[in-house]
Amino acid sequence: MQNAKDSFYMALRTRLTAINPDRTILLRGVVRPGILVEEAEAPFSQLPNDVFVLRWLGLCTDLDLASTMTAEECEIAYQTCGTQSYGGLDRGRALSEMDEELVAILQPLYTPKLNYAVQPAAAMLTQVFWDEPGFTPIVAQRDRLSRSAKVMVYGYQEQGE
Repeated sequence: MQNAKDSFYMALRTRLTAINPDRTILLRGVVRPGILVEEAEAPFSQLPNDVFVLRWLGLCTDLDLASTMTAEECEIAYQTCGTQSYGGLDRGRALSEMDEELVAILQPLYTPKLNYAVQPAAAMLTQVFWDEPGFTPIVAQRDRLSRSAKVMVYGYQEQGE
């Protein structure tokens, strides 16, 4: 499932860069697109603002098909305090903008499956695909608004995985 997870993340990252190149994060001295995988980063006590954080939840498999299909639920969490220039009073608009960006980067609901363990990344034989996102209600905590969306990400196991 690692190749499917990597392919999903890289597809969203590439799409985000195309849709909003200004959504970035400074992480360990490097400016990166504003999307990250929680398990691939150092632990943080609180989610960073204005960034999409992918969190992998549960894994399941279907062995009754000609090829084994795996599925893993991905939660995409994000939060904002709005902008300083508006004193945070635009936090609702900022969260709505992130909602729209997330819907846009999830379209289309598939991407080629690549093996990122080799350089350059090698194309595999199948694709990774996912469901429409299910959004949670907005949570207001002091000056911060947050939300998450969950999607099921699917991929067929290929020889050698």
